[in-house]
Amino acid sequence: MARYRGPVEKLERRLGVSLALKGERRLAGKSALEKRPYAPGQHGQRKAKVSEYGLQLREKQKAKFMYGVSEKQFRRLFAEAARREGNTGALLISLLEQRLDNVVYRMGFASTRRFARQLVTHGHILVNGKRVDIPSYRVRAGEKIEIVEKSKENPQIVRAIELTNQTGMVAWVDVEKDKKYGIFTRIPEREEVIIPVEERYIVELYSK
Repeated sequence: MARYRGPVEKLERRLGVSLALKGERRLAGKSALEKRPYAPGQHGQRKAKVSEYGLQLREKQKAKFMYGVSEKQFRRLFAEAARREGNTGALLISLLEQRLDNVVYRMGFASTRRFARQLVTHGHILVNGKRVDIPSYRVRAGEKIEIVEKSKENPQIVRAIELTNQTGMVAWVDVEKDKKYGIFTRIPEREEVIIPVEERYIVELYSK
């Protein structure tokens, strides 16, 4: 299954939760989900009973679409989390948080993960001084993430950094906003990652 490229606001309405896919529009309270908090389509306002499988699938879709990964990538990450010792669901979230595009987003250099992915693929990001254009690159604790010199005045990047004054910064990154670089200081604990996903349902789904 390919990565989702359709209308993201319809996707959020269908899943009934904000997935941080619309950046500044979401922060301004102008997202379609706030205006129409029900599923799209003719029968969107009907309350349908959701099966156990439906709940499990919905949680997987939330995580997959939020982090912008394909079905194949998601399965690989889950398989890796399942092989490790510890809580599989928590490990899965940790692996997703270590993706380079997500770290760029967490550092406030992009207002959405989708834009962060574009910055990475278009060569605007350095990791420890070297250009890395692979969004799935796994960032390790202590690595330095930096905007390339020629892109530091990009209006979208500048605006995204300004928005962090409103949204705040997560505890596991240390960012120098003026110099547009940051350090991924550590892998976050699951309880620190505030996302609308109940990963236990994902574990149940893949454990069948």
